[in-house]
Amino acid sequence: MAATPSRFSSALLEKIKHYATFQQTPVSLRQMVEFGHRPSQLTLLRATQFVHHELPIRLAHRVVELDALPHALSEMPSVQRVKHMYTQSFKDLIDFPEAATFGVPDAVLRDKPHLTGRPGWAGIRYFNPPKDPHAAGVPPPPIAPEIHAYNDAFVNALATIKTRHDPVVTAIAQGIIELKEHWARTNSPMLRGANPSKALLPTAIQAFLDRFFMSRIGIRILIGQQIALNKAATDGESNRDYVGIICTKTNLGAITQDAIDNARFICQEYYGLFDGPQVRMIGQTDIHFMYVPSHLHHMLFELLKNSLRAVVERHGIDADSYPEIRVVVAAGKEDLTIKISDEGGGIPRSGMPLIWTYMYTTAEHPSYEEGYNKSDFRAPLAGFGYGLPLSRLYARYFGGDLRLISMEGYGTDAYLHLNRLSDTEEPLM
Repeated sequence: MAATPSRFSSALLEKIKHYATFQQTPVSLRQMVEFGHRPSQLTLLRATQFVHHELPIRLAHRVVELDALPHALSEMPSVQRVKHMYTQSFKDLIDFPEAATFGVPDAVLRDKPHLTGRPGWAGIRYFNPPKDPHAAGVPPPPIAPEIHAYNDAFVNALATIKTRHDPVVTAIAQGIIELKEHWARTNSPMLRGANPSKALLPTAIQAFLDRFFMSRIGIRILIGQQIALNKAATDGESNRDYVGIICTKTNLGAITQDAIDNARFICQEYYGLFDGPQVRMIGQTDIHFMYVPSHLHHMLFELLKNSLRAVVERHGIDADSYPEIRVVVAAGKEDLTIKISDEGGGIPRSGMPLIWTYMYTTAEHPSYEEGYNKSDFRAPLAGFGYGLPLSRLYARYFGGDLRLISMEGYGTDAYLHLNRLSDTEEPLM
C-alpha cells in the first residue's frame, strides 16, 4: 500500500486488504423499513451485529481503492487524509468489543459473523429480524441491561465515525484541485493546454468518484439509520411515519415546496433580487411514498438552483420579470417523476456530456463559503461542479435516475425519476 501514517500497524493494513476481498451486502429501502418498524433493544441488537459486520467491509473496499488511484491522485495530501479517516474508522470498528464482552446473554445472540475465506459471505442479514412477540399477543421478554449498554456503546462509536467523515467530500474535492495544481507544476500532458481549474478529469478518475461517493451514501445511510433506530428504541417512542431516517409517508408536495422556497431564497440573496423567478408546481402533488426526505430535498434543491441561476443569468438581474420555472409531478405505477422546466437558454449539445463530470462548472470565480471545510459539501448558488453528479447518485442509489434534456437557445428540462416500489438494492461497487 502507499504511504500510510505510521500509527497504523502493518497487521492492520493487511487486515484491511483481507476484508476488502469480501463482498458487500446490499440493503433495500423496504428491507430497512421492515426490519426497524418496531424498534426495540433486541431488534437493534440484530442491526448492530449486521452493521458491525458490514461497515468494516465497505470501509476496507474504499481504503484499498484510495491507495491505488490513477494519475497520482492517491499521493495528494487531501486524499491521503481521507484514507487516514477511513483506516481509523475501520480500526475503531474492528477494535470494538464483541457483544459477549458487555455480558450480552448467549441466548439472544445468533451465530456471530466470522470472516472466513469465503468472500461475500454475510453471517447476518440486516433484513431478517427476530420474530415480533407483539404480533402474536405475547408480552416481550425483559431486555437485559447489557444489551442496552452494548447498543448504546456501538451507536456512540458510529457517531464518532460519522463526525470524522463529515468533511470527506470537501477533502476529495480539494484532492482533485491539488492534483490539477500538480499537473500544472509538472507541465503534465493531462492538462492538454487547458486552464487547470477548467481541465476535465480523466474517465478513470470520474469513475472512481462515482464509486466512492455512491459508497459514501450507503455508509452514511447505515450509520444514520442505526443512530436513529437507537434513539427510537431508547426513547420508547417514535414518529409513526418514520423508521429511522426513512419516512414511509414522504410528502412529495411538501418537500418540493420546501426546496422551492429554499432555492428561491438563495437565488435572491446571491443576486440581490427583491423577487426572483417564480416556481409553479403542476400535477399530482399530494403524493406520499417511502423515501429519505433529506435525499429528495437535496436533489430538488440542486436542480432548482440550476434553473433559477440559468433564468436570472439569461434574462439579467435588472429584468422587470422572469419566465416562471415549472415543476411537473407525475405518478406512475413504478416511478414518480418530477420534471423541472426552465427558460434559461439551455445547454449546447456539445456540453451535455460534460454536465455529469465532477469539477466541471460554467460558473465564474467559485469560492468556498464559510464553514465549507467543516462539514459536508456545501456550495453557494453554483461553482464547484458537484451538484448534478451527486444528485444523480442520490437518485440512482434507491433505483431512480436523473436525466437532462436541453434545447439550446430556450431552456432545459430535468427529469428526476424516483422508484416508488422501494425494493431496489444498493448499487454497491
